Amino acid sequence: MKSISIEQVRSAARRNSGVKALTTALMLSVFGLASAPAVAQSAPADSPPPAPAADAPPADAQITVSSSQDASNTSQSGTDILSRNTLSALIDARLVVANGAQSFVNGGLGKTRFQGKSNGGFKARVVPAEGDIIWQPRFTGSLSANVSAGWQRDHGFDLIEAFVNYLPRESGKVSFSARAGLMWPEISLEHSTGGAWSTVYTITPSAINSWIGEEVKVGGAEGTLHASLGEHQLSATGGIFGFNDTSGTLLSFRGWALQDIKATAFAHFDLPPRNPFLTGAQQDVTRSTIEIDHRPGFYGRLDWRPPWPFGVAVFYYDNRGDPKAFTKTLQWGWRTRFWNIGVNADLGPNTKLLAQAMTGSTIMGFDVNNTPWVHTKFDSAYVLLAQTIDTITVSGRVEAFGTHEHGSEMDPNNSENGWAMTVAARTNLTNHLTAFAEALNVRSHRGARVQLIGFEPFEAQTVFQIALRYRL
Repeated sequence: MKSISIEQVRSAARRNSGVKALTTALMLSVFGLASAPAVAQSAPADSPPPAPAADAPPADAQITVSSSQDASNTSQSGTDILSRNTLSALIDARLVVANGAQSFVNGGLGKTRFQGKSNGGFKARVVPAEGDIIWQPRFTGSLSANVSAGWQRDHGFDLIEAFVNYLPRESGKVSFSARAGLMWPEISLEHSTGGAWSTVYTITPSAINSWIGEEVKVGGAEGTLHASLGEHQLSATGGIFGFNDTSGTLLSFRGWALQDIKATAFAHFDLPPRNPFLTGAQQDVTRSTIEIDHRPGFYGRLDWRPPWPFGVAVFYYDNRGDPKAFTKTLQWGWRTRFWNIGVNADLGPNTKLLAQAMTGSTIMGFDVNNTPWVHTKFDSAYVLLAQTIDTITVSGRVEAFGTHEHGSEMDPNNSENGWAMTVAARTNLTNHLTAFAEALNVRSHRGARVQLIGFEPFEAQTVFQIALRYRL
């Protein structure tokens, strides 16, 4: 017999005070509005190299904010609140040809954003994918902001990021920077650090960074200490955050996916089919940016860039979620922890190698015989090679991913393993227009497909995309 029934959970949820819900809404509004003077962050040691793209600013474009900002502005303070230099827009439209079963976006267990016909065959469509408005004001020579809001297909219009960045002029061998607001921690090697968190080399990020985009957005603050030791550049970052208690929900109930929908301040992701017990215990959607247990989480990051053409970053995350905490609408706290290591190397003047590996676990629910309802261990890794030939950058990425279920209410058949291969090309057609072409193949095995939707446990999916990104 289970230690607690669904009826008991729902009854307790109804008894929860509305004060907590109101507090959460107000706090999230504060992060969205008070950090509306938010900022462009400095490029981490493992961020992608400058990409002359019309669709997004280079990953390290903001590194000049503290060193040359005064010289580039008529105002001695470097202030630029509202001008053509601080406002931009990004439009992303696509031609998509995809096969495979029902996507998780439409309530299935497919691993990609787009799906095929009802019989799994290829289907072609032209879709508007995203439209963003980006505001990057400079308040002083060391204080700036990054605020972006946008419309995403499958997500609607919402606030994407809003954070303030403090990046003073460097002096001496030790310096300090900080940022605070609604933001993603610096984990991904595949996204630019400014301008609606856009991908640089491919249309679809890896499984690791797809999940970061979905479930690892935080409301918090971080500080970074930078130091030069001879020719070695070192930095250490520490962050404290909230509004990320549900991180792990998608990774457990759906597993890994390769897609480019980003979490926003108020939107949600639909959940795929679950067993009867978990269908009753968990709402049919998961909200990525809510506070449930009022316990702050933390993360830390160490970067090392030696005098050779590579950099290494190690990242640890713990949301300190209470797996027994839940809201009136049955959103649960998840205790999610993971390690991530990233390597960024220049193999030649026009050749770039990126690699990431992640391992962690997430826990949710009450204990049954000392075993929580859900206990998912997860891991993934990828290697990406990018080669620039004249005006075209060609990229290839290979990756593997898996989850392992140990919870009392999650059948071991819910575990999965899979791998994916991506080939992409990008080129700037004009100063404002960038074209991408991508072929993605995902192969995965998940036993839950048999139990929950009556499909074979193995599925192979292929998605071809051509994207045009226009930046105003």
